[in-house]
Amino acid sequence: MKKLTLQQSSSETAFAELFDEFIRFKNLQNLSEETIIYYGECYRYFTRFFNENGICSDISEDTFYNYIEHIHETKPNISPATVNSYLRGVRAILYYGIKKGYIESFQIQLPKMDEIVKKIYTDHEIMLLLKKPDIKKSDFPEYRNWVIINYILGTGNRAGTVINIKIEDLDFDSGNIILKKLKGRKQYYIPISKSLEQILIEYLMYRKGEPTDFLFCNTYGKSLSLSGLEHEIAKYNKKRGVEKTSLHMLRHTFAKQWILNGGDIFRLQKILGHSSLDMVRKYVNMFSDDLRRDFDSFNPLDNYLGNTTNNEKIKLNKI
Repeated sequence: MKKLTLQQSSSETAFAELFDEFIRFKNLQNLSEETIIYYGECYRYFTRFFNENGICSDISEDTFYNYIEHIHETKPNISPATVNSYLRGVRAILYYGIKKGYIESFQIQLPKMDEIVKKIYTDHEIMLLLKKPDIKKSDFPEYRNWVIINYILGTGNRAGTVINIKIEDLDFDSGNIILKKLKGRKQYYIPISKSLEQILIEYLMYRKGEPTDFLFCNTYGKSLSLSGLEHEIAKYNKKRGVEKTSLHMLRHTFAKQWILNGGDIFRLQKILGHSSLDMVRKYVNMFSDDLRRDFDSFNPLDNYLGNTTNNEKIKLNKI
């Protein structure tokens, strides 16, 4: 994007100029490249409705809500979650403009969205994906993709984190993985399960490489791009008869199975890298129907009472 200079009068500031300043400010905050790209996508989507050369002072509360109507009219099949994702980005840009005095102050409320149960892989699909390829017959990408599937199901990591893990980030002595390239830029450790440890040790025998090399690489030992990884996993899944190809769905599957297996939400929050319990609570709510499974065996009352069943009629003594 061509570098722009803000007008002397804030009332004449074009939206494109506001966005350019907004991005410079966000870059100074050292936000991740992924986040900067996200804001760019939100900006481009908004400028299909509001001309980027339009004056910021013309933006009002009505503009924002008319934009919401515009989205629904032009994209009738777009999911509520996607709508809110774009709106959050635009809201951040507009609030910056309000703070700088380019836009008259107003409150921006995002539309309420019904909580949708997130899709996950079925047990049958997972078993298809986890079937180990014959190393003697398969090529490196197929084997690597199998390891990646195991890795995400064993850690719940985001795809953006997976492609940035380096061999040196694996500490088999302590049984931990150090995660550095994260959405919120906060480093932390997560445990390596025994099953995943064995898979990764074997994988490194074939992958080899230096400590500073990326763990999951292409056939030339170079880093994988996010789109490249998504393409590879989609191809891998379909080859095994699994139509679902979402990497993030593997993360949801990890979260659900963690909860159903009795894992506590505090450790799940830490492992998934959420800054608060809000998202973890959403997982619990979204999978509430499945939490009925084995409910009596976990329920304190049933355990206190021995989970006994008495089919005798209840009789009250007369007073």
